Amino acid sequence: MSKALPKRSENYSEWYNEIVKRADLAENSAVRGCMIIKPYGYAIWEKMQRALDDMFKATGHQNAYFPLFVPKSFLEKEEEHAEGFAKECAVVTHYRLKANPDGKGLVVDPNAKLEEELIIRPTSETVIWNAYKGWIQSWRDLPLLINQWANVVRWEMRTRLFLRTTEFLWQEGHTAHATEAEAVEETEKMLGVYADFAENWMAMPVVKGLKTPGERFAGAVETYCIEALMQDGKALQSGTSHFLGQNFARSFDVQFVNKENKLEYAWATSWGVSTRLMGALIMAHSDDKGLVLPPRLAPIQVVIVPIYKSEEDLAKISEAVNPIFEELKAAGISVKYDDSDNQRSGWKFAEYELKGVPVRLGLGMRDLENGSIEVARRDNLTKESRPLEGIVEYVTNLLDEIQANIYQKAARFRQENTFRIDTWDEFKERIEKGGFISAHWDGTAETEEKIKEETKATIRCIPLDAPEEEGTDIYSGKPSTKRVIFAKAY
Repeated sequence: MSKALPKRSENYSEWYNEIVKRADLAENSAVRGCMIIKPYGYAIWEKMQRALDDMFKATGHQNAYFPLFVPKSFLEKEEEHAEGFAKECAVVTHYRLKANPDGKGLVVDPNAKLEEELIIRPTSETVIWNAYKGWIQSWRDLPLLINQWANVVRWEMRTRLFLRTTEFLWQEGHTAHATEAEAVEETEKMLGVYADFAENWMAMPVVKGLKTPGERFAGAVETYCIEALMQDGKALQSGTSHFLGQNFARSFDVQFVNKENKLEYAWATSWGVSTRLMGALIMAHSDDKGLVLPPRLAPIQVVIVPIYKSEEDLAKISEAVNPIFEELKAAGISVKYDDSDNQRSGWKFAEYELKGVPVRLGLGMRDLENGSIEVARRDNLTKESRPLEGIVEYVTNLLDEIQANIYQKAARFRQENTFRIDTWDEFKERIEKGGFISAHWDGTAETEEKIKEETKATIRCIPLDAPEEEGTDIYSGKPSTKRVIFAKAY
């Protein structure tokens, strides 16, 4: 039996890293800052992809694929965008290696220098809007609703599996519209899709809001976001949706003939979520025994473990399990029957607990004689004996109950760790303990920066549902009309 996980309360960072490794989700690769996503981790990501992809298509979007390489001149066309990403860019300068003259290894061939340097995409607005110039001529070509599933590279100095890696997987939506109102509506709609996914699939409550000008995506007019609270009291930005105005259309001269027969620049949005959601899933729900997975994203929703001493016992148990297994499969539930003989049942129980399998069914000879089966829930670690008859219906309903319970637990945690603060002294004391702080801000970048410098807290968002409320900024004492959410963040 492997040693116990570190406790969240003692070393949250080590606890997180150990869960990622021991639950077989991912590991560090030979390339610094990059990760290998292992099959169990990738199975969770695939479930996320599938759900999101269905949601994108239900809202009229189509998938496409654009090049990994972005000409440097493209990035330079949108000044603010270029400045925002310049420090994170990986640059390709040559296209060939040759044998080292001293006979040892390979060297870059100086005669194979590229005419124009290529950026390995940190994001795809520029390469996509260059293509859109040939796709959009008339208002009849709009809206153009495109999504891409891809990898991106942003050179990171400090990395952590899933949360911040040099290369990561994501989706990026890029849409073009005939009017400003349509583009804003799209931006808000996709934020709603992300919030729906976070809450109903990941069982993770989020705050929908606007970023401050200082926290906006480089090149955006407005950035919308969803923010979630992790169990260590830090915020995690879990998705962003950007209204880009006409900035990229102007940079790449994407014009169309409108209904009045006049030339006009298209209006743009972009939006994305990444494998960072895997980190959010772990940190929002898991415990000191390992992963806690919401059933809707669990690769294995139900595992059945036979408890036996002889091959004859196993044969009898397997005979009883088979119709249950087939019924669960027919009900659309991903189920595994682990009758492998390389580990004892106790080891298997601990392993499936570590991997966050929502429901474990244990069946031994005594259970068989009693016409019962043991049902163990991963979310609250309870066990009970249930009749074999009707077990499939019971488990199907139980999975829905577990999904709801995981969400409610996370929502309670956020509620208990969200604080309305009105004084600077209170703010400084509370921010050290973690959580969301709802406080007044005077709307200036200067105050925002001072608070960040003194406390490391940032404005996570201006909540979309924040009511108008007269007050005074906690730091400057200047007038304010609404509260914003502050927190320390990943």
